Amino acid sequence: MPELIKIENASFSYHVPHAEPIQALKNIRLSIQSGEFIAIIGANGSGKSTLGKLLNALLVPESGTIQINGMNTRDSGNHTAIRSMIGMIFQKPQDQIVATTVEEDTAFGPGNMGLSPNEIRRRVNSALSASGLTDYHDRPSYLLSAGETQRLALAGVLAMLPQCIIFDETTAMLDPAGRDMVMRQAKTLHEQGTTILFITHLMEEAAQANRVIVMDNGKIGMDGSPNQIFSQNVETHGLEKPIAMTAADKLRAYIPSLPEQILTNEELFSHIPTFRGKQSVPQQVQEQTSSTAPNVTAQNLSYTYMHGTPLQHQALKDLSISIGSGHMHGLIGATGSGKSTLLQHFNGLLRPHGGNLSVLGMDMNNPKLDTQSLRRQVGLSFQQPEFQIFNQYVGDEVAYAARQLGYSGTLEAAVRSAMEAVGMDFGVYKDRLTYSLSGGELRKTALASALVTKPDILLLDEPLAGLDPVSRREVMGYFNRMHQEGMTIIFSTHQFDEIISEMDAISVLQSGTVISSGTPASIFSGMGTNLPGDLKPPFANVLSIVFREKGWPVPAGIVRLNDLINSIAAITKMAGA
Repeated sequence: MPELIKIENASFSYHVPHAEPIQALKNIRLSIQSGEFIAIIGANGSGKSTLGKLLNALLVPESGTIQINGMNTRDSGNHTAIRSMIGMIFQKPQDQIVATTVEEDTAFGPGNMGLSPNEIRRRVNSALSASGLTDYHDRPSYLLSAGETQRLALAGVLAMLPQCIIFDETTAMLDPAGRDMVMRQAKTLHEQGTTILFITHLMEEAAQANRVIVMDNGKIGMDGSPNQIFSQNVETHGLEKPIAMTAADKLRAYIPSLPEQILTNEELFSHIPTFRGKQSVPQQVQEQTSSTAPNVTAQNLSYTYMHGTPLQHQALKDLSISIGSGHMHGLIGATGSGKSTLLQHFNGLLRPHGGNLSVLGMDMNNPKLDTQSLRRQVGLSFQQPEFQIFNQYVGDEVAYAARQLGYSGTLEAAVRSAMEAVGMDFGVYKDRLTYSLSGGELRKTALASALVTKPDILLLDEPLAGLDPVSRREVMGYFNRMHQEGMTIIFSTHQFDEIISEMDAISVLQSGTVISSGTPASIFSGMGTNLPGDLKPPFANVLSIVFREKGWPVPAGIVRLNDLINSIAAITKMAGA
């Protein structure tokens, strides 16, 4: 295969006023052949997104060279040709949305290429279909959810038919169906000859590539096939193995026939043997949630964006929900199902258009509501953290809410505690400029800002999106401690596996209303028939279904991998007795 990208000793630093430069990449040497499918993984701040921008000529190296199909990115005369050849879907997709409607934005790139109207129309229709946005063609781009915005960014790049596409955390805000859609599209494009560079924190996605590059502190730490990479100790690079590999390693103690080096879910499912032991009727997992008085109650809640205009869009419709005091409650649902809109009602950023809502005994329908008192007690971390970050320095950003709403103890101690709770070293980050942060570091900063006042209720909109595996575990550990201390925590999430073990209850949203609520076991019992078709149960639940289909008397309603492993251990012990 011909060489598409050649990097020779490339380095890059972000220069900030009155501070030492932040070196993002250090002497990178890399060769990428045309037609490869490469996953680029690494911890937050390891240089993944910076590398992508260098390949797209949005940035140029301070030293060394980068050549795209023989064109040096240092030559500005090459930039137009390079960017038509190397398409990039940004980590912050709203940064590349330029038109007012979905259709117009998708047509922007092809229009600037001088194509005929018929060809532009063909490409736009194809791109909207491939990204799942056909029914959104006339939707205003600024009214899209975060996941829908990512789909639109993908459509805009697909319409330009580039030789190489860089997916920079493209699936981070998407629901499971959306993530599958992007991966299928990436594979299809690869089969058609497109070079794919897939930047991701999800090891399950990385395992599906042909080659994996591990970034570590601005350098290439590892480079090889998925089998070569994940057979090594990736934890030293702040990563983890794919969940199928982790499950297979644990199950092999009880099912020795499982082959080594299982990487994907499909590989594991196909190697589960048929059960040959004594059959018994599996019991459903029973989970009980402690009964507490609700501190969030909604009845027939409704809300419409752009109400009374031709562009109105109903986001919530006759929604009812009750969340107990001190509970960790998950909101799940497809992209655009109303999760973010509901969370913003709990914080008073949006007010009901219909129905009733009470939070901590405060009537959210009351036009004289004391919003400052409400927000002192109800913290919110946005789905897109850059929307709530406006201070120049990280320390000042975290301190802002504390200054405005009050805090206990000294300000420095409060800020230090909040930052270190989310894995940000106070001494290292307090004077960092917020614009120099990676996507994951921005999310940590937003989380620290929400935690600094120690609210009674913490609202978290996709809090794990964009975080590396180590950061996810650190952040979840802190949330769990706060939960144990009595804080009510309400999640909106597409990443079930990371938080399912901590949830007391789940509500499933579809088309702006709650269609099901209950414990994780009850929601994900059986074949997951409680779920809309565009959602998937957690990995452990799907794997338990595979076991039952092959005759294993595994209980229904399993949502935690350790529970499944323990069940298999007990079954094999009884079968061998």
